[in-house]
Amino acid sequence: MSAAKRSEAFLKVSRQFNLGALVTESSHPITANLSEIARQDIVAGLKLLFAVDGDVVRRFREFVQSGRAEEIKEAIVHSLANAGRIFFTGCGATGRLSILLDSLWRDFWKRDRQRGPAPTCSNPGKGGLASTATKSGVKNFEDRTFSVMAGGDCALIKSVEGFEDFAAFGRKQLRDLGVRAGDVVFAITEGGETPFVIGTAREGVAAGAKVYFVYNNRDDILCRHVERSREVIEDTRVEKINLTTGPMAITGSTRMQATSIQLCVMLTVLEMVVQELAGTARGAVRSSHSNDPGDVPGQFLAGLEELHANLQSPELLVPLAKLVELEESVYRGGHRNNYFADQLGLDVLTDTTERSPTYCTPPFRKADDSTAAESWAFLFLPPLETPDAWRHILKREPRGIEWSETDVQKLVGDDQSARAFETIRKIRQPELMRFKIGRDGLKYRPLTKGDCAIAIGSETGEKRPTAHEFFRVELEIARTAGARTGLINFKNPGGRRFVTSQTSREDEGTDKAAPAGDIMISVPVPETDFLLDGLTRVAAKLVMNALSTCTMVRLGRVMGNTMIWVVPSNLKLIDRATRYIVQLGGLTYQVANRRLFEVLEHVEPRMKSDQAYPPVVGLAVLRARHQCSNEEAERKWAEEVR
Repeated sequence: MSAAKRSEAFLKVSRQFNLGALVTESSHPITANLSEIARQDIVAGLKLLFAVDGDVVRRFREFVQSGRAEEIKEAIVHSLANAGRIFFTGCGATGRLSILLDSLWRDFWKRDRQRGPAPTCSNPGKGGLASTATKSGVKNFEDRTFSVMAGGDCALIKSVEGFEDFAAFGRKQLRDLGVRAGDVVFAITEGGETPFVIGTAREGVAAGAKVYFVYNNRDDILCRHVERSREVIEDTRVEKINLTTGPMAITGSTRMQATSIQLCVMLTVLEMVVQELAGTARGAVRSSHSNDPGDVPGQFLAGLEELHANLQSPELLVPLAKLVELEESVYRGGHRNNYFADQLGLDVLTDTTERSPTYCTPPFRKADDSTAAESWAFLFLPPLETPDAWRHILKREPRGIEWSETDVQKLVGDDQSARAFETIRKIRQPELMRFKIGRDGLKYRPLTKGDCAIAIGSETGEKRPTAHEFFRVELEIARTAGARTGLINFKNPGGRRFVTSQTSREDEGTDKAAPAGDIMISVPVPETDFLLDGLTRVAAKLVMNALSTCTMVRLGRVMGNTMIWVVPSNLKLIDRATRYIVQLGGLTYQVANRRLFEVLEHVEPRMKSDQAYPPVVGLAVLRARHQCSNEEAERKWAEEVR
């Protein structure tokens, strides 16, 4: 369709996507001047970002005090006792959260199975899981969770345009996995208004499953402004978990505090479930944060409070600021950054993927695609071959969306089926394998002078010595090639540490020498005996979010705390981009939206082929200010950048 027709079509439904009234779309007062402050003082900018994470601590404290974690845990245990499964659904940041939760669950039970016979319930009188499981023949908990991300696993590494706009897609993805009565569905959406996630909630209800709707905006505002949200919130068959924290550190960027509180809550509940299923069979779970070994919510809260304090200390902020400065110089100079990770691979991948739609950076590039723009950052894992690398982080076989053209037509109708099917053809399972994240992909991104390599390691939870050697070798190769290096190490204070190549054998003990980067960051994670090591995953998210956000702010991707390079790849983001053009260009909503689609039409050929292109919001604002054409606006933008 032409720009005019596309704008007209959007404006017909814009009332349901005009989300400026939502709390998650509001500007946070703490970071109102973030861009100005961070450009002058990186440490000060990082402190502001971590200060807003205090909203997550506050809201999690309220959740713990509510006592709801226990009842949610009981619902999951009851489902598992009766051969039920657990589904985590989401899109964008919450979709990647759903994959992380599924992976953590599967990883624990896989390792537990390797240690010995399958455990029985530590408290069979409280739900009767052990006896029920034996009677029903249920012995394997590993395959009892499923992630349902809008766009499938391909969306983990590259945003899928428009997929979340269709509730029918959410219903089908969940239905394809066989959701049924007795299952539990966690439908997770930051804003509480995403059609795809709401579709999964409706499908879960229709199948007779117990459905939890997890979201981050006030009920009264959602019900007043968004009809689809009101329908699910007022549905008595759906349990609501409202985790509103307030505005985001970057206006509208729900990948930050909204998803962080959801991560904390979901990890707490899953930890409680795992402890009930495996706790006494493997020994009582202990923690220095509580006298009650079963008080997981209290332990998690105490650990989160300590972690938040640690993140604001000069010992962390100063080296993290140096890493921001390094990444900024690399990207500003047109160079590349390779991340290396193992245990935290999904966490790193999530953050790097989400930079593309938020800040208009080139998405991850497929190894055999020589026409797409080079990705600013990429991720590599220890497995030699890419298929093994994907299985390594997912803890299961990768899944694509394998629907036929007829399937799509039934879901969205004739008018939209062609465009939707074009998208679906790009997210089949073989397409995921073209993203070479194993060591077989390193030859496609050899580092040279001006580039950088950053390893993200963990010495908490399960110890994986092979990661040490992987990091050491790759950082040394990068350093020899002239690239600068960094290492972020998440560790328990007083616990064992990575050993640098300069460390003596007496200090090493039985550990092999591990890497040292030009910039070394040690992130202290409060020590617990949590079976899922949840605090480390929260720490990794908060640190990576702060690192990438502050870097993008320094690169001019943010004005104040508004992301002016946002990519309008779905209806919610089209509304957001339109509102920013209204704010910065002085246009009415209707005119701003028409201008947005005109600019989109201008840059879309480059967008679809993953080539570099200027920010659509920026061009639309320049057109408004100078009354010029797309081409003239792009020339003016290039001059301003120079």
